[in-house]
Amino acid sequence: SDHMENIYGYLMKYTNLVTGWQYRFFVLNNDAGLLEYFVNEQSRHLKPRGTLQLAGAVISPSDEDSHTFTVNAASGEQYKLRATDAKERQHWVSRLQICTQHHTEAIGKNNPPLKSRSFSLASQGSCNSPGVQRRPSQNAISFFNVGHHRLSSGKRVPILQPDHLVDVREMMSQAEGQQRDLIRSIECLPVSGHLTSLDQDLLMLKATSMATMNCLNDCFHILQLQHASQQKGSLPAGTTISWLEPKISLSNHFKNGAAQSFSAEINKPASVREEQSVSEPGQLTREAEEINPDEELEDISDDKEDDLGAVEEQRSIILHLLSQLKLGMDLTRVVLPTFILEKRSLLEMYADFMSHPDLFLAITNGSSPEERMIRFVEYYLTSFHEGRKGAIAKKPYNPIIGETFHCSWRMPKSEVVADTGSNLSAPSSSEQGTLAKDVEGQTELDYYTVKFVAEQVSHHPPVSGFYAECVERKMCVNAHVWTKSKFLGMSIGVTMVGEGLLSLLEHGEEYTFSLPCAYARSILTVPWVELGGKVNINCAKTGYSASINFHTKPFYGGKLHRVTGEVKQNATNTVVCRVQGEWNSVLEFTYSSGDTKCVDLTKLSVTRKRVRPLEKQGPFESRRLWQHVTESLRDGDIDKATEHKRALEERQRNEERLRAETETPWCTKYFLKEGDGWVYHKPLWKTLSTVQAQQVDNN
Repeated sequence: SDHMENIYGYLMKYTNLVTGWQYRFFVLNNDAGLLEYFVNEQSRHLKPRGTLQLAGAVISPSDEDSHTFTVNAASGEQYKLRATDAKERQHWVSRLQICTQHHTEAIGKNNPPLKSRSFSLASQGSCNSPGVQRRPSQNAISFFNVGHHRLSSGKRVPILQPDHLVDVREMMSQAEGQQRDLIRSIECLPVSGHLTSLDQDLLMLKATSMATMNCLNDCFHILQLQHASQQKGSLPAGTTISWLEPKISLSNHFKNGAAQSFSAEINKPASVREEQSVSEPGQLTREAEEINPDEELEDISDDKEDDLGAVEEQRSIILHLLSQLKLGMDLTRVVLPTFILEKRSLLEMYADFMSHPDLFLAITNGSSPEERMIRFVEYYLTSFHEGRKGAIAKKPYNPIIGETFHCSWRMPKSEVVADTGSNLSAPSSSEQGTLAKDVEGQTELDYYTVKFVAEQVSHHPPVSGFYAECVERKMCVNAHVWTKSKFLGMSIGVTMVGEGLLSLLEHGEEYTFSLPCAYARSILTVPWVELGGKVNINCAKTGYSASINFHTKPFYGGKLHRVTGEVKQNATNTVVCRVQGEWNSVLEFTYSSGDTKCVDLTKLSVTRKRVRPLEKQGPFESRRLWQHVTESLRDGDIDKATEHKRALEERQRNEERLRAETETPWCTKYFLKEGDGWVYHKPLWKTLSTVQAQQVDNN
């Protein structure tokens, strides 16, 4: 090929957490199919510092930025690289992919598929499962040859036939079953003795067999996309694509239509069938639904996550998971074991950050810009304690795309801290009547209502949008968060990428803020959570800002969960408030006047949120969507919870695949894309403007 020239140059290579990124001189050796690197160009004549075989490798541009990409070798070794700009990255990625394809095809031609082999694992201990065998198939050769065509000028690539893919799917299902049997056989071995379930070779066998099946599923997906592109436009809308997933029709989750019942699903539990298929036509519209707070009832569930039993009992699963991970690896697509899950969705966790609505509502009552900024910082720092359920580091459910969560809080007006002397204008009677929609003759309510809605607006990358408002106090908050998780050895780090915006419409002020990183520490013993990183809060109109540092515990000494911060007036660079303490214990605020205030977070009153009963929730509202997983976790039935969780995830994958093949864009329900962020479709600053404009017209 004309593009098969050797290329070389400097790239940045990620080394480790301590050293970070370093410049290295890379050489692409097309003849040998090698990517080599040296300390610098002058040492090029010496032995390379590192070498990757490109045959069978995967070259992946990163979604972190436009400069980074990874080279994942078939051996499992990975290089994370960064070019100087997007153009240079594209140059390297395209040349690496061409070289990789050439040498991978060469291996395929020189090494025909192996004959079927049988293998067995001697069962030891309490399980007497038979040896696992791979059954020969008449279609084995056609399976390995499907889609493997040598491109040449003047020859047309044969079109894949649907029955080929059905055969492949059947064989892969058999292989998946055999792989599961292998895993069970290993896990049934005793934990002590000559050959144990924690044997390093067996853990590696579990990891590699799982990785192999994942790779085969990815390849099968590519074949499906190839066939779909060749048949594009030949299928009428609504057609059941039998070769893709037998007896699964286009999902109502992205296209309204009649629900189907499938005979192939009869043997599954009813709850699993409900999760894998889409029921209740008419309720799955993407039209935004107005939730009536009067239908919501005070939440009585109390799912504290203090149980260590499951973690102790599932140590082998944790070790198996660790055997698959590498330092710095993105965990977004890694399926984590069910027993480490909290009994709530990530969307509900964001709602639990609002568990002190009295402090939230008190922000707008501040008599000056300085006091309002300080009150916001006080509320911000008290929100994380209740957002965590217990001291144990467990993970909330990953929301599926289109999942929503609604709730509200009722806060007695007498319990909200008033202003300190300002004569802020209360809403007029006409505004109260229009906005609160009070029934004629009803006495004024003695409580404020804070409404909350969250939606999973994207799956890859995983982005959530959430919005809360109090119409009576003319304040609202809008935020979007992209959760990026990384494996850090004995801990897991989660970066919360995104931004929030608090609007105090009564004052015409907007406060932008970010969120700290979260870390799950000591994942092999007693996992616990700590927050880390620097966050900023800014109000452009008033010129006040806050800088808050969440300190991670040093290796030797130091306190846990420490936080420090300061509020300053930017124009004069004057610090007006300092804060120190622990974000889950006691915070001490020191003001410019010399006064101090201590807040014991463990003694703060928590206002329970109000949620509609399950029977009134839509099928994609968090609690109803995950109800069978939650019930199984409460009952301690991890296997059943895993089965329900897998059904939900499989449905999401099927729907995503179908949308891609039919080129059907995903439509969000409550949030709209604006630039790099997501904004609620009816924010209070728009609805208030509309109401005020109507009042002007009426006058």
